[in-house]
Amino acid sequence: MNGFRDGGTPGRRARGELESNVLAALWSADGPLTARQVLERLAGDLAYTTVLTILSRLYDKGMLVRHREGRGYAYEPARDEASHTAHRMKSLLEGGSDREAVLARFVSELSEQDEQLLQQLLSAHEGPDGRDSAGH
Repeated sequence: MNGFRDGGTPGRRARGELESNVLAALWSADGPLTARQVLERLAGDLAYTTVLTILSRLYDKGMLVRHREGRGYAYEPARDEASHTAHRMKSLLEGGSDREAVLARFVSELSEQDEQLLQQLLSAHEGPDGRDSAGH
């Protein structure tokens, strides 16, 4: 690592960091935002065209929906933050070669409160016969 945030130019952010920041701005909004409104909610000295590029990439990935607003678009997330994060967690789990090891490590690193919450959620997911809602 060379000390730069994106592995390249000093002061530049990694694309993933910019995408995360844009998504966070959209999740915190009360409704769709234009590129200019997103730019106003982001820290730093980003160019308007950079925000447009990130919005376009997120739209192309299916992570945003957009609505015509004037000559441009207003964007909003296709999923809420919890659904987005759960999808990412599932993708990471499916990409690993040892699901059991990954899940065991994940659980071992949970706080006591998160572990209790996970146990509650798993119990609620089970039906009265001890099977999950899919019949397993």
